[in-house]
Amino acid sequence: MIKRSREATAHAWAALGGDPALTAAVESGGPSAVLPARLPVRETARATVSVCALAAAELLTARRGGGTLPPVRVDDGAVATAFVSERHLRIDGRAPTAFAPLSRFWPTADGWLRTHANYPHHRDRLLASLKLTDTGDDTELAALVAAALAEREAAAVEEEVYAHGGLAIAVRTPGQWATHPQGAEVARRPLLTLDRIADGPINTLGEPSGALPAEGLRVLDLTRVIAGPVATRTLALLGADVLRIDGPGLPESPDAHADTGFGKRSAVLDLGRRTDRAVFEDLLAAADVVVTGYRPGALDRYGLSPRALAERRPGLVVARVSAWGGHGPWGTRRGFDSLVQAACGIAVTEAGPDGRPGALPAQALDHGTGYLLAAAVLRAVTLRHTAGGTHLADLSLARTAAWLMREVPRDTGEPSGPYDADAHLAETEGPSGRLRYALPPVAFDGGPRDWARPPGRWGTDAPRWR
Repeated sequence: MIKRSREATAHAWAALGGDPALTAAVESGGPSAVLPARLPVRETARATVSVCALAAAELLTARRGGGTLPPVRVDDGAVATAFVSERHLRIDGRAPTAFAPLSRFWPTADGWLRTHANYPHHRDRLLASLKLTDTGDDTELAALVAAALAEREAAAVEEEVYAHGGLAIAVRTPGQWATHPQGAEVARRPLLTLDRIADGPINTLGEPSGALPAEGLRVLDLTRVIAGPVATRTLALLGADVLRIDGPGLPESPDAHADTGFGKRSAVLDLGRRTDRAVFEDLLAAADVVVTGYRPGALDRYGLSPRALAERRPGLVVARVSAWGGHGPWGTRRGFDSLVQAACGIAVTEAGPDGRPGALPAQALDHGTGYLLAAAVLRAVTLRHTAGGTHLADLSLARTAAWLMREVPRDTGEPSGPYDADAHLAETEGPSGRLRYALPPVAFDGGPRDWARPPGRWGTDAPRWR
């Protein structure tokens, strides 16, 4: 029998500023033989979903005028399925594209390097940094990249690729990361921060028509690539009107959008154009929440820094997620889950018997941070409902990684099973075709079990609130 530790849930809930007594409402169960790894991935995943569901139950109770929280029920099977939702997705029977051929581990002269080249512009910048021409033949190109990297040191390539606007990280051990300036900076930071950054009116929300705690909230979704979209997908599940805004020049994977677009709408605006900017400002004027997932500072030129937003919209909830955390020498660098795993020692910890770097059984940094981000938004809305204020939530994949590696305890006892992912999958028809998808793991008594609508096509919705 597995003893499911509550320590990780209690720690995350404390980081969110929640009343510790409320964690008694969380019940967990289901198969435990899921997300196997050397690190406590299952326990981390469960904790992030638990606090998200608890924050939803807390907000619902506050909107109903108080009382006892509905029980929060977390099933390890549902959590495990949702944490690899992109792998379970089928579009008219077709499995989505995963990592591109140039996104992988490469041996170098002194170790290993991890690259990320899923998007065309990142692929182009990687090749430019290596002075290679795109031949159009992935097999031939991979051989050329391998030859170029085999004679160079990983840390030098890391800096050269970054200078060209690409993405590559030297694979480090936990000890090497601990002494790296960015690793040391991350280690000094808490799991997340949720701060009142300015005054703002008490925004008392009315009682929702059903058990949708986020009903009536308007959420501007300025996020990309798993963590942020998972958070806003969860807010949409809970009743929020979520409108994702992208620029016209940024490519988006239709498969990724099909996975994380449930419950949301998607529009394209060019904030560099006067007319589009005016539309965006009208959206912002009526928004309750702004969630950003770009590297820190990238949106500042549009007046979208947290401080600028607080000055323009007192009472707004601002939530920000990034790879490295906005602090330290890498604070403003781009990054993805796979790169953070490589940098902080996870890839070495999870290495195979041949010594080749490994990976977690899910993109757990992305998914886990996404549920923590949604939880932070829900807690901030509760605080605004009861005491007012303008609130900022700040999270990073690197800090979630540090929590996973050093602070989350393992369950004790023998693992139980069996695990049937099919029990946590559903199918629906949508604009993209027939979708098989993972059901949401965030659950509390009386709460929603599925999204109200399937994902539409990226960028095809009108940029207006419902």
